[in-house]
Amino acid sequence: MRFIDLRSDTATRPTPGMREAIARAEVGDEQKREDPTVNELERRVAALVGQEEAVFLPTATMANQIALRLLSEPGDELLADAWSHLFINELGGPAAHSGLVMRPLESTDGRFSAEQVRGAVWDRRDTHRPITRLVSIENTNNSAGGRIWPLGEIEAVAGACRDLDLRLHLDGARLMNASVGSGVPADEIGRCFDTVTLCLSKGLGCPLGALVAGSTERMEKARRLKHLFGGAMRQAGIVAAAGVYALDHHVVLLADDHARALRLAEGWHAAGLPVDLEQVETNFVQLDVEPLGLGKWDVLAALKEAGVGLSNTVHPTRLRAVTHLDVSDEDIEAAIELAPAALGARAAV
Repeated sequence: MRFIDLRSDTATRPTPGMREAIARAEVGDEQKREDPTVNELERRVAALVGQEEAVFLPTATMANQIALRLLSEPGDELLADAWSHLFINELGGPAAHSGLVMRPLESTDGRFSAEQVRGAVWDRRDTHRPITRLVSIENTNNSAGGRIWPLGEIEAVAGACRDLDLRLHLDGARLMNASVGSGVPADEIGRCFDTVTLCLSKGLGCPLGALVAGSTERMEKARRLKHLFGGAMRQAGIVAAAGVYALDHHVVLLADDHARALRLAEGWHAAGLPVDLEQVETNFVQLDVEPLGLGKWDVLAALKEAGVGLSNTVHPTRLRAVTHLDVSDEDIEAAIELAPAALGARAAV
């Protein structure tokens, strides 16, 4: 049976062109800065996200954790969206790796305001409180359904951080989705931050890899932390070549992923499935199962049996579908037919 895998954009497999780039990669010892393909990827990503230098790493979780370690001291406080990847999906990493106190901010569509940041910061004259040191923004925001932070709101938070002597990190795992979806160049977004993370294995379609970017001074420290965190590699150009290929060939295809997500949402909405069309800004579609009178795991099982893969979210009644390189127009049309039929939601809206 045909299976339409909408569980995550991490489901992508290397394209033939990417496999060829991997096979032809020029390599060297990346620990000694002698791998030309790694060096080229780092140079290009640094420029792409508006920072001086970037460091290639195995995963975006490691990139996020290195960034937090760079920007803080044990006992400092981190402010972020309550449902952020840093707080929900990284296994308490900020506390375990950097000794950070994690204080969640309430958010709307994954976003919080500069005023919330100002109101949350502890007075540093009070020696009974942790020092609020660091703020993290996730763009696009996973738990909010791939929502985009408007540049003006980012700039306002960045301004508050400057005023309050706070560091600002961008969990930009899907930064290129945010850039393509908003029409704002990634470097305009990235330069607002002290550190930026970019993931290669989601919408960009690489088998693995991520980068952390920032100032030259910070990235010198990041290279030491890369070893400490177990992320140092050798002939890593084999996988870095996939990243270089993705920058050349896959960024432009993100707009197609976004268009397919909107088509899927519109099709399901028309068939009676509870989908909020206004939520669809990039490659995520969230399905609220509560109006169907079904539990999430029952819905996931029914859809899987019908040949459509969705995944769970942090929200009690919401599932998600994520479009990506391996999902075609034909897959979307099939999913529009299969999912409502499997869930008995065929009434027109």
